[in-house]
Amino acid sequence: MTVSVGAKDDGDRSAASAMAAPLSLVWPPLVVGLVALAGSLWLSIGMGLKACPLCFYQRTFVMGVVATLGIGLLAGRRHWYVLNLLALPLVVGALGVAVFHVYLEITGKLECPPGLMGIGTAPQQSLAVLTVLVALVAIGAVWSQRMEGSKGAVPGVAIALGILLAWAAIASSPPMPSAPTKAYTTPLDICRPPFRSP
Repeated sequence: MTVSVGAKDDGDRSAASAMAAPLSLVWPPLVVGLVALAGSLWLSIGMGLKACPLCFYQRTFVMGVVATLGIGLLAGRRHWYVLNLLALPLVVGALGVAVFHVYLEITGKLECPPGLMGIGTAPQQSLAVLTVLVALVAIGAVWSQRMEGSKGAVPGVAIALGILLAWAAIASSPPMPSAPTKAYTTPLDICRPPFRSP
C-alpha cells in the first residue's frame, strides 16, 4: 500500500511540475544558446576564422546545451521542469572556459581575432553571451527546484560539476605554442601568442 501511495505521489508531483514549468523558462535559454552556436559557427564558416582548442570546448558545451534544451522541448511538457537543471553543468563549463580564455587575452598570453561586427574579440563575445545564458539557465533551474518543493543541493552539485568540466577542458587542452621570435606574416585568424618585439 505504501508503494502505491509513493508512486501516486511521484505521479502527482510530475504532473504538477509539468503544469508549473512554463515555456518561458525553456525558450529564452534555447534561443540564446542557438544564437551563441550560430555566432560561433559563423566565425569559422562565414568569416574563415580558425577555432582554437578553447573555442572548440566552448562551442561543444553550447552544442550540448542546445541539444539538451531542444530535445527536452520535443520530449514533452512533463520534462520541461528539469531541462535547465540538466543544461546547468554544460553552460557553467562553457562559461568557465570562456573566463579562462579571456583571462589569457587580458594577461597578454593570447591575441585573438575580432568577433562579429568587430565588437570585441571572439572570446569576449563568447563570454558575454555565455554570461547571459548561464543567468537564464540558473534562473530556470532554481525556479524548477522551488516549484518541486525540493530543498536539495542539486543546483549546487550541477554548478560544481560544471566547474569540474571547465577544469577538465582547460587541463586537457593542448599546450599553447611558444611566442614567435619574429612578426607573424599571416593574418590574425586564430587565437595565438602575440609577437613582442625585442
